[in-house]
Amino acid sequence: MNRSVIRFILGNILKIEGILMALPCIIALIYGEKEGFSYLIVGLISTILGLIITSKKPKEFIIYLKDGCIATSLSWILMSIVGALPFVLTREIPSFTDALFETISGFTTTGASILSDVEALSFCSLTWRSFTHWIGGMGVLVFLIAIIPLSGGFNINLMRAESPGPSVGKLVPKVRYTARLLYIIYFGMTLIEFLLLILGKMSAFDAMNTAFGTAGTGGFGIKNSSIGEYSNYIQWIVTIFMILFGVNFNAYYLMIFGKLRKALCIEEVRCYFIIICSSVFIICFNIIDTCKNIGEAFRLASFQVASIITTTGFSTTDYELWPQASKTILVLLMFIGACAGSTGGGIKVSRFVILVKTMFKELASYIHPRSVKKIKIDGKPVEHEVIRSTNVYMITFVLIFALSVLLISFEEKDLTTNFTAVAATINNIGPGLELVGPTQNFGHFSAFSKYVLMFDMLAGRLELFPLMLLFHPTVWKEFLYKK
Repeated sequence: MNRSVIRFILGNILKIEGILMALPCIIALIYGEKEGFSYLIVGLISTILGLIITSKKPKEFIIYLKDGCIATSLSWILMSIVGALPFVLTREIPSFTDALFETISGFTTTGASILSDVEALSFCSLTWRSFTHWIGGMGVLVFLIAIIPLSGGFNINLMRAESPGPSVGKLVPKVRYTARLLYIIYFGMTLIEFLLLILGKMSAFDAMNTAFGTAGTGGFGIKNSSIGEYSNYIQWIVTIFMILFGVNFNAYYLMIFGKLRKALCIEEVRCYFIIICSSVFIICFNIIDTCKNIGEAFRLASFQVASIITTTGFSTTDYELWPQASKTILVLLMFIGACAGSTGGGIKVSRFVILVKTMFKELASYIHPRSVKKIKIDGKPVEHEVIRSTNVYMITFVLIFALSVLLISFEEKDLTTNFTAVAATINNIGPGLELVGPTQNFGHFSAFSKYVLMFDMLAGRLELFPLMLLFHPTVWKEFLYKK
């Protein structure tokens, strides 16, 4: 294990986070808020510590997959702890556990909150809270790769550990250029949404924070009603961009370079839009009796489907009041999630495509035992390693999910609350049903349950295994004692 590289990466994470805290400081300066001093102090300390740690560069920048997973997991934990400190110092969230829950929820783009009155927060804290979505959406290590040259040719292992989806590929030959390209697309789409929200007569502050939440598919609202109090135009803009940020960014790369037909032929993206259209159609006609007209039903159904499948977690209505069929569809969408290589969470559409095709292949083998059939996506055979890792991922996901539901069930809350709370956190969605519904929050859980849910949020964002490696005794033995 290359401990010096891990140390160097953690130091750079501290520097980056310290510099990024300049944004809430600027917002505090604009609005004349004293809470900005807390962000300034934490930001300066974080930057100075980062500079000290990175002053000694590693002799070798070789990063193997194991090192990448460990560095990624520790980076996200460290980033969350540092990011929680301003909330505690400002006393806006006095409990460190609650502040850490809110920050992890932000960085993992979950959007699950412990706050009952969001509007009571200062402008700078609201900004930092939403900005964590944007930072975590694409991934802080992807950003690190984009700006800091790490030699050795093993940077793909960092991206593989942090990027959502069953496989990670390079858009261009060099990983650094891939990371830069991803962030250019990410920033460009965020800016376009911001400008369109401004055109809808949304204030610059509200538009900035809403764009952060949409781009990162996080869902932290700056109003207690989330997006519900804004105009239909703004709701449609947010709906469209939630769906767009749930698309595999490879498709945008192909479109930018004039390969539109190839982009439209990506099987995962086609399935993603089919699932969205089907869900909207069913829910629309299921809730039409509770709405003024079919237009309102279509708008509410489209927004909520987009919010759940992309794991954003914004809301415009209390879907707890919807018929059981509609709520069931939303719960199913929680698990499906967005495309691989997007900012969305969940199990991912690509995994479900692979699993369904594996099932049909197995059925075919019963009918024609001697037939040799390959699973193909986009006309190309899927490697056995990808299929194996998908199956292992699903087994691991089910085990972690079941254990988490069991652990938080000792609080004697109802099964729907416990089940959807875990579903909403491990899939990085935010709201669930019943006591964790769109009009509720997670503040009523005990400290123990909150730490279980925090683990679920981090595990879900990091594709389970990078975080689970931290609990392997061999890793720590290597990390602490290997010379």
